[in-house]
Amino acid sequence: MIEAIRSIPAGRVATYGQIAGMAGNRRAARQVARILHTCSHTHGLPWHRVVNREGRIALGAANGYEDQKRLLENEGVEFDDTGSIDLERYLCIQVPCRYPCVPNE
Repeated sequence: MIEAIRSIPAGRVATYGQIAGMAGNRRAARQVARILHTCSHTHGLPWHRVVNREGRIALGAANGYEDQKRLLENEGVEFDDTGSIDLERYLCIQVPCRYPCVPNE
């Protein structure tokens, strides 16, 4: 999962379930969250590029929401008035080889 998270390019996002699927178990989204929480700093993971399946930041207001939103906006990711990201525009699409993500075309 760590390599899958590392493969998300700047200006794109991936979902917890998508990362879990890349690692072989689409139902392991909670484990992705656990890895992000415990390993992001140690492994230099772009934790801010992982969002929920609705294109929303899963963190609460006092738990990093503002930091994640700011980091994504600094990479050019836009949010709508409800705080959602347009996944059709910003979702990193997995291609069928190791863990790469390519921008939507």
